[in-house]
Amino acid sequence: MRWWKLLGLAGAAGVAASGAVVVRDHRRRRAYTPEQVHQTLRERAAQTGRAGG
Repeated sequence: MRWWKLLGLAGAAGVAASGAVVVRDHRRRRAYTPEQVHQTLRERAAQTGRAGG
């Protein structure tokens, strides 16, 4: 095999791997209900207020 073929295969594998990571992250974010997201944001805001005050 020539070096450019190996480089092309490595590039294709990298694109596929990064696509899989993006899809997994997207699925994880969609698993939360809006209420859960809202509650988490309120908790973070409360912690920030306590730490900064």
